[in-house]
Amino acid sequence: MTWFKRQSGELESTGEKKVRTEGLWVKCEDCRQIIWKKDLEENLNVCPKCEKHFRIDARARLNLLLDSDQIELFGDNLVSTDPLKFVDLKAYSSRLKQAQSDTGLSDAIINARGTLNGRPVIVSAMEYAFIGGSMGAVVGEAITRAIELAHDQKMPIIIVSASGGARMMEGVISLMQLAKISAALSRLDDARVPYISVLTDPTTGGVTASFAMLGDLNIAEPGALIGFAGPRVIEQTIRQKLPQGFQRSEFLLEHGMLDAVVHRKQLKSYISRALDFMEKPISDREATA
Repeated sequence: MTWFKRQSGELESTGEKKVRTEGLWVKCEDCRQIIWKKDLEENLNVCPKCEKHFRIDARARLNLLLDSDQIELFGDNLVSTDPLKFVDLKAYSSRLKQAQSDTGLSDAIINARGTLNGRPVIVSAMEYAFIGGSMGAVVGEAITRAIELAHDQKMPIIIVSASGGARMMEGVISLMQLAKISAALSRLDDARVPYISVLTDPTTGGVTASFAMLGDLNIAEPGALIGFAGPRVIEQTIRQKLPQGFQRSEFLLEHGMLDAVVHRKQLKSYISRALDFMEKPISDREATA
């Protein structure tokens, strides 16, 4: 009989060890509860005991937010050209092929047009399993195209972040995406089209330093790691122990860096109500507030 997990020995960008689950059972890393996989999936991958939000992939994000009968993918034909011909322990081109094979995606992003509780919206969801959800030229271009489509069609856009930051294998080209996406969001703001940013575990580096924190409404899932530099780097730099829960979504909400922390089960209805509010005339908004 296959046991419920195996330690891979690899470290994520957060410094935490990856845990690969096998068989029919999953062990919650927070409360140590052993959960039947089917029960976990039916609970939207949230631990039924301690409410820990397990990571989910980009396709699951789209299914969570969009009405099932109205999902149209676009911009999924973009592929990185490996502009720097980057090689470290492994050629970047090989990493791309492996990630594409593992995820079935061309890069770490899925753009979709659909409806959320009947309202037309655009959703860009990042895929953490694709090289840590890192943002290179393809991710930057795909998100920019989604924002421009939202601008042209006057449709609200929701960007779901799950990323280790800018992709180091593309150097300054990846850093240029911060400015490119931010400029597109500025044009969207001028057109008064709503943008809601959903930050999930983890959202770090250049993604946090750009579009993830530029939403008209910045929402995070419970317990999500959100920050620019990782906690270990900060501790080593300032030579101080960080507060309990530092860089977790609840800590950021308490210190004014987020607008809300929303449980995964309530996320779709919360966004729907927020868009209802944003689309009201200003006089009606003030009365509602």
